[in-house]
This record gives sequence, structure tokens and C-alpha cells, in this order.
Amino acid sequence: MGPPVKDASEAAAVERVAIAAREVQLASLALETHFKQSEDGTPTPLHMARLTAAAQELQAARDALDALLAVKTAPY
Repeated sequence: MGPPVKDASEAAAVERVAIAAREVQLASLALETHFKQSEDGTPTPLHMARLTAAAQELQAARDALDALLAVKTAPY
């Protein structure tokens, strides 16, 4: 593990990424469960929308964290 996070904004950004990653896992698991239970093997629009939204939030969270870290590490 790295050094402790000293900045609240950095901690919040890391937490956002973690929550978004967990939501992607949950959406993926729900989709997988649906596939196993479905006779025709097609995903429902709700499952696909949930996974898509979760993936988009994860990307946005990662981009925000990257931007925050880039500002913090930029030379003055």
C-alpha cells in the first residue's frame, strides 16, 4: 500500500473510483446471472443499461482522479 492519503479531495476521488468499480462488478454479476437463468440467452435492456452506466461512471471517476493527480504532480 502507498502512503496515506492526506487530501480530502484525493480520498473522495479514490472512493468514487472504488464505488464505481464495485457497481461495474455488481452489474456484470447481475447480467451473468440473467444469462444463466434466461432460456434465450439475450440480455434485457435494463441489465445492459445498468452495465453501460456503471462502466461510464467508472471511466468518469478514473478520469477525474487522473486529472486531480496530474494537477497535484505538475511542476510549479
